[in-house]
Amino acid sequence: MTEGLKTVIYPVKDLDRAKALFRTLLETEPYADEPYYVGFKDAGQDVGLDPNGHSKGMTGPVPYWHVEDIRARLAALVAAGAEILQDVQDVGGGRLIASVKDADGNLIGLIQG
Repeated sequence: MTEGLKTVIYPVKDLDRAKALFRTLLETEPYADEPYYVGFKDAGQDVGLDPNGHSKGMTGPVPYWHVEDIRARLAALVAAGAEILQDVQDVGGGRLIASVKDADGNLIGLIQG
């Protein structure tokens, strides 16, 4: 079972320009503003900007499903035919992320914590 889609991460090439654009769109300041990630919260959603996203295989925004057990969910997706793009990684604060690609090339992100 998931907790739903609560996060979307955009790969960006120019972090400063993207940050300015999302400040304007969301009319808020980022809660996280680091050279490797900028995060905004708006209407119960987490919107992230990843300047390294393209090098990780991201070709556009990636929705992240919030799950209780990321390793079990990742294993189930692989058993169902998904290909791992990013294995489980701790990104700090007890948050774990992973991503897969389905048979049609769609990216699916997972977040726990």
